[in-house]
Amino acid sequence: MKKATIYTGRGDSGTTSLTGGTRVPKNHPRVEAYGTLDELNACIGLLSAAIENPCLRETLAGISNSIISLCGYLADERECRCPIENSIVSKLEEEIDALESTLPPMHEFILPSGNETAARANLCRTVCRRAERNMAALQQQCTIEVPAMVFINRLSDYFFMLQRLLCNGEEKIWQKPCI
Repeated sequence: MKKATIYTGRGDSGTTSLTGGTRVPKNHPRVEAYGTLDELNACIGLLSAAIENPCLRETLAGISNSIISLCGYLADERECRCPIENSIVSKLEEEIDALESTLPPMHEFILPSGNETAARANLCRTVCRRAERNMAALQQQCTIEVPAMVFINRLSDYFFMLQRLLCNGEEKIWQKPCI
């Protein structure tokens, strides 16, 4: 039996294969989009490791699974069905609403602050926003179904609300600079 290896050498020239077999540069918009989602998933893992609440960890695991499915969708240049369904977006919106219902209303901008776990949620939010920008750039070249774009947009809102929750009332309000 031949030993499997993680390295193949096929990407040594700066290209990679999409799911359909087409070789593209590693900075291709499709690779940028699913690569940033992969980075987001790594950030979610870091965030989840710092959260003790089992319900929040379960939600993050579900989000992580959806992101992996979305990566596969974006990595496939063939026309395929989007794995993000409206029901997934609705569930995410319910999670956002549940978080928001426990927090005081916002009247000013909130700075990234609080504690390390809240900072991890904020990192997830910013990486998610970059993933959304990369998906929007890719959308100029190919069709990305609406639920995928809505999901990634709502996901950054989720991480913002989660950051607020994890601050435990220690939010820092933006102060207009006065010199």
